[in-house]
Amino acid sequence: MRRKRNYKKERNPDIKFDSVAIGRFINYLMKDGKKSTAEKVFYNAFDKIQKETKDNPATVFEKALENATPLLEVVSKRVGGANYQVPREVRPERKFFLACKWIIEAARAKKGKPMADKLAEELILAFKNEGSAIKKKQNVHRMAEANRAFAHFAR
Repeated sequence: MRRKRNYKKERNPDIKFDSVAIGRFINYLMKDGKKSTAEKVFYNAFDKIQKETKDNPATVFEKALENATPLLEVVSKRVGGANYQVPREVRPERKFFLACKWIIEAARAKKGKPMADKLAEELILAFKNEGSAIKKKQNVHRMAEANRAFAHFAR
């Protein structure tokens, strides 16, 4: 039997910056299908980044994502009745997703501020290679490094 063909999705860019990455990030940020709310939050965060860093917010965003992107992760694999954490390289689509997810989770975990402020703060911290999202990436890399002995189980 033939495998199901995996078609690549056609991604829509965002309205302001005409960037597919920003459009995808807004979609990940969205809750309950409220895209206009997610867009407001995101563009307000970009305004705050512009004020704080005096830099182009799109370049800050790109650099923040690049800094939060993992190279390796561990995948659970069952071999002979035992589960091993096998380090693996992360696929490009998953790299982007994980970086976005970690930045959004870190922003949502902060309390006492509007979401736009928290998101702007987290993006700036990721831009500077600091913050919760970067810490998460370092933990994932540390796990992969610690389990390097099981790399031969990877297919």
